[in-house]
Amino acid sequence: MRTPSRFDRGHTDDLMTFLAATPTPYHAVANAAERLEKAGFRQVAETDAWDGTFGGRFVLRGGAIIAWYVPEGAAPHTPFRIVGAHTDSPNLRVKPLPDSGAHGWRQVAVEIYGGPLLNSWLDRDLGLAGRVSLRDGTTRLVNLDRPLLRVPQLAIHLDRSVSSEGLKLDKQRHLQPIWGLGTSREGDLIAFVEQETGLAAGEITGWDLMTHSVEPPANLGRDGELLAGPRMDNLLSVHAGTAALAAVSTAGEPSHIPVLAAFDHEENGSQSDTGADGPLLGGVLERSVFARGGTYEDRARAFAGTVCLSSDTGHAVHPNYAERHDPTHHPRANGGPILKVNVNNRYATDGCGRAIFAAACEKAGVPFQSFVSNNAMPCGTTIGPITAARHGITTVDVGVAILSMHSARELCGADDPFLLANSLAAFLEG
Repeated sequence: MRTPSRFDRGHTDDLMTFLAATPTPYHAVANAAERLEKAGFRQVAETDAWDGTFGGRFVLRGGAIIAWYVPEGAAPHTPFRIVGAHTDSPNLRVKPLPDSGAHGWRQVAVEIYGGPLLNSWLDRDLGLAGRVSLRDGTTRLVNLDRPLLRVPQLAIHLDRSVSSEGLKLDKQRHLQPIWGLGTSREGDLIAFVEQETGLAAGEITGWDLMTHSVEPPANLGRDGELLAGPRMDNLLSVHAGTAALAAVSTAGEPSHIPVLAAFDHEENGSQSDTGADGPLLGGVLERSVFARGGTYEDRARAFAGTVCLSSDTGHAVHPNYAERHDPTHHPRANGGPILKVNVNNRYATDGCGRAIFAAACEKAGVPFQSFVSNNAMPCGTTIGPITAARHGITTVDVGVAILSMHSARELCGADDPFLLANSLAAFLEG
């Protein structure tokens, strides 16, 4: 008997709301936490002692969130079922000395984060968002969600070969956005942020600010069967994992301990205190075991039975570049989530992992597709292999097939987000 689907097109509509409200990793964890709190979860501080009572909890650290639900009567050695994702996306981030400019234009000095499709950031209206640190030691989220900046492309009259030889961008010289006219003065940008957010002059002493496209997500296509929007790699999975965990926690007592682990810094290697290659996830899982009176032996038993679905976007077959894909593996939009395989361990999936995901999809009544790269094309990677190696737990790489990955605006099938969420919920149930 298949479990009735929890999520439908309303989930995709909610994803659009989530994407629009989530320009940075810091907003991602704040918005995920707000949704989990409505489902009965409560935040716990890493600096406090944890108790072993049942219920939902979450930990926030920077741009990362770990959330878990302990069913009533769970033993210390109860295994975990983890949905892993990441909150960061490639973009342009503000440098420590941001005030720049030349020839009567005021500009903002930016550094390139991750591996963005650089041309997709040209001639696009950009806002500014992120986290600022204040003089009193607190932090505050900032979201200036209106057209403030723009990276103008050189006119074709001054670059006659661009159409025949391709666009060539120097990452230092050609990607600094303009944001006004006149002469830039040191402190201008941060003073502007203070003014916009109602802070006193000089109150901001540190910042993690980044640009984002202000164009809202939208349905696309003759019948609205596609979804175009920013940061779907990988907020689509963060949103689906949050919805799945909340649904499982309110629908009964799962046989495992369901977990959402959404990390920062996947796009630049995951090596940070909030990245998948850091100690955050392992520390949270171990503390959950010990808070329930467990020993190291219980911890080992729990980890041995744990499974993680690393959920990230993958490549849908591109109609204009089909030769770049494996000739027998062509994931299609609205064809269901993809199972990502690479025998050189760029993805963590093996045959046993495939069986686990197939069972979850069958339970949810969701079709799934297989993705593997063309042998002649380098393969990307995810938090999957890192999670498997660091914690010694079975890990399976899955996700949603999209076009324009790492663009400022990506494209997927409008059905695929809720199909993924249904498969994740079935998996978390155990």
